[in-house]
Amino acid sequence: MKASLHPSRTVALLFLAVIVIGTLLLMLPHSSADGQSAALLTAAFTAVSAVCVTGLVVVDTGSYWSTFGQWVILLLFQFGGFGMMTLATLLGLMVNRSFRLRTKLVAQVESHSLGLGDIASVAKLVLVVTLGMEALIATLLTLRLHFGYHLPWDEAAWSGLFHAVSAFNNAGLSIHADSLMGYAGDSLILTPVMTAIVIGGIGFPVLQDLRNRLRDPRHWSLHTKLTLSGTVLLLLGGFLVLLLAEWSNPRTLGAMTLDDKLLSAAFASVSARTAGFNSIDIGALTHESWAVHYFLMFIGGGSAGTAGGVKITTVAVLVLLVVAEIRGRSDTEAFGRRVSDSAQRQAITVLVLGSAMVVLGTLVILRNTEIPTDQVIFEVISAFGTVGLSTGITADLPPSSQWMLTLLMFAGRVGTITLATSLALGEHRMPYRYPEEHPIVG
Repeated sequence: MKASLHPSRTVALLFLAVIVIGTLLLMLPHSSADGQSAALLTAAFTAVSAVCVTGLVVVDTGSYWSTFGQWVILLLFQFGGFGMMTLATLLGLMVNRSFRLRTKLVAQVESHSLGLGDIASVAKLVLVVTLGMEALIATLLTLRLHFGYHLPWDEAAWSGLFHAVSAFNNAGLSIHADSLMGYAGDSLILTPVMTAIVIGGIGFPVLQDLRNRLRDPRHWSLHTKLTLSGTVLLLLGGFLVLLLAEWSNPRTLGAMTLDDKLLSAAFASVSARTAGFNSIDIGALTHESWAVHYFLMFIGGGSAGTAGGVKITTVAVLVLLVVAEIRGRSDTEAFGRRVSDSAQRQAITVLVLGSAMVVLGTLVILRNTEIPTDQVIFEVISAFGTVGLSTGITADLPPSSQWMLTLLMFAGRVGTITLATSLALGEHRMPYRYPEEHPIVG
């Protein structure tokens, strides 16, 4: 009984239940534009992609699904984003509660983390932030679509709402067949979408910390500092590399003006961090740009947010560990704080298991298809990182490979947070220690 009530298992089962409900709803004839029941794989793939806020699709969202079906999809990725932000934050508080009192109090003083009395207000605060941001972005997009593209108010409002909710939840689902390629040079469309992606993907603990201590960065938690610094480095690095790699590519940035090149490169860098929208043709990118996407998609965004991937702090902790080892220091440190040994072990575990999932998924799909390896790797990392970007092969994959992608999406969205929670809650000190010995490394 205890095992079935473990919080990490509860999260996985809750998301699985919503996926099943979403699949059944999408299989209703009323959900399809042609009035025919969708196939099980089509409905299940779409439901998993929506709940896991990925964005990969096997059918065009705007033309295949009816208005009712699109509403179901919107509600699914709204739950996927809001639900994971809330549950991940609550699980983080639960992990904090599992410490002994003295350790817990010291941790709160040092990290300025959420207090034990904050649990009741977490969901409310996440809801306010979510609905507030989505309403703001939806309004901006609606106004632009109506006055700039002369869409009727009802069409502009629906498109604005759908893309605003999808952007904040890092879902990447669009009712346009070409995603946002039709707005490649429109900063009044792409900038609000980028803003929603970054804020939604940065993580609620960071937003909470900024809310309480916006003008006092010296007292931000180590988690906030690592997340923000990592986010800036990845966004700038991705922007510069993609800009240079695609500068002369006639199929992407080559034919654009300077301003449009800068905007599209920035949008591609932001979207690669698990958002899944694209304003340029992903299938037309250079191999160098695909490689950059591998890196950005696998890392993802902030913890306890709408983004996927192994998370910025996971990679940041490992980088700090490597730096400390190179310098010959016994402690892993950053911003005047020491990273705990347990956090280092958990980061290594998450990264290794995440890499193993990507390798396994790649091998399974390669066995069932003759699609080039680099495109398969892109698809697998996009699924595991819950990104949703594709080189255009998703619908062409055999059913077995599409089912594999659904497993990767679920594992990438729910697996990482439940794994981290299980590791933290399952940690305990042994009453004894074996003699130490140092094996040869390298």
